[in-house]
Amino acid sequence: MWTKWSLLTDLYQLTMAGGYVEEGKTDQWANFDYFFRSIPDNGGYCVLAGLEDLVDYVLNLRFSQEDLAYLEKVGPFSSKFLKYLEGFSFSGHMWAMPEGTIVFPHEPLIRVMAPLPEAQLIETTLLNIMNFQTLIATKAARLCWAANGDPVIDFGLRRAHGPHGALMASRAAYIGGVEGSSNVLAGELYGIPVRGTHAHSWVESFPSELEAFRAYARVYPDSCVLLVDTYDTLKSGVPNAIKVGKELARKGYRLKGIRLDSGDLAYLSKEARRMLDEAGFQDVLIIASSDLDEWIIESLKRQGARIDIWGVGTRLVTSYSSPALGGVYKLTALDENGREMVPKIKRSDNPEKITNPGVKKVVRMYDQEGQMRGDVLFLEEERPPKGRSFRAYHPMFTHVFKTYPKEFQMKELLVPIFQGGKLVYKLPKLFEIRQAALENLRRLDPGYKRFHNPHVYHVSLSARLFKTKQKLLRQAILNANRAARARK
Repeated sequence: MWTKWSLLTDLYQLTMAGGYVEEGKTDQWANFDYFFRSIPDNGGYCVLAGLEDLVDYVLNLRFSQEDLAYLEKVGPFSSKFLKYLEGFSFSGHMWAMPEGTIVFPHEPLIRVMAPLPEAQLIETTLLNIMNFQTLIATKAARLCWAANGDPVIDFGLRRAHGPHGALMASRAAYIGGVEGSSNVLAGELYGIPVRGTHAHSWVESFPSELEAFRAYARVYPDSCVLLVDTYDTLKSGVPNAIKVGKELARKGYRLKGIRLDSGDLAYLSKEARRMLDEAGFQDVLIIASSDLDEWIIESLKRQGARIDIWGVGTRLVTSYSSPALGGVYKLTALDENGREMVPKIKRSDNPEKITNPGVKKVVRMYDQEGQMRGDVLFLEEERPPKGRSFRAYHPMFTHVFKTYPKEFQMKELLVPIFQGGKLVYKLPKLFEIRQAALENLRRLDPGYKRFHNPHVYHVSLSARLFKTKQKLLRQAILNANRAARARK
């Protein structure tokens, strides 16, 4: 899929890479972390998605002669840099949390260690893929939480941000928990179950609603779901669906469901359920659509709506209420002497933008019931203290820490994806990723899943990493003060 996307990058990635080549930095290695700073919709967690597309992109990242000719024409690039690109392939290392992992702010979700130009060149597309799919997988998980066990279907293809965005959205939504999609191409490419009914235009194309329903039932007697709100839901739509349902039953078939796409869904679904039950159609499902999101679904459930399946479109595939995940890709260590990676830090007056330095691993802590209780960042060379209690520190405040008891279990989350440019990770099937995401969500306390004032999940630093960070911050302040005095 990504073989034609080598120039899907920001110009400044190419100018920096070109500068690295000109400055002789092609053999200088760097470590970059991909992470995000805040959770969309003021939520309590995110669901990681997009790794398979990222792997495909990195494996196929090459620059064709047409690409090089274009860059020679539009950019200030030297022949040396263009020659470098001509033979480009990723030769570095990459670690990542598997897709479907529940993730939180300020922890490395992907770690890239590679020669500077290589690590730099993949930044933009990495962010494009991972930010969007993680955003949509998270929105899907929230919708499924609101539906409380009812199936949720992705109806968003026509409102998605372009054809490729629609495919990514359907894939990510499936990881997040939806049970199917109206997107037929996503079904073919990814094996996602495809679902759908008919539109109002079908009903309007016949002389009457009843004739439209009868025609649809003739063509699709084994999968007949009727849209009942074209004219009047309770006076004509549901009664006509019941009439067609009885006709189907006499022929040995059954009406599968009705769909509501407008109006007061709580009231209409309760009345429709009553009418269907009284007619002997207790097994006919009621499907609802109409610009749904997690807050509307939660409210409808609270009002006692009799809806069995939720079709969600625009507000799923665009993450309408929070349309971007602010993922970033920051340099955290650099090979300065040819032997070891030296920790680096970005300092800012905004505490949220201060990075966690060094090459790190992420360890998830589980209590005796297998519930997630916090993540701790350790420097790569550290051994997590298994079998004994320990303190982990707030990323900024020395007086804020969390003590983990010795009984807690530990799991390292970052796994090798590429080693020396070679793929060493076996990509799981999409269904397996979805199952892993659902299992991970099960191990997250409900307090983190609620939509209003969720618990804040602790992402902490080991004592050694915390000291390293404070030391680098003090040094950065000293350097800034020296520079200020020198200018006077």
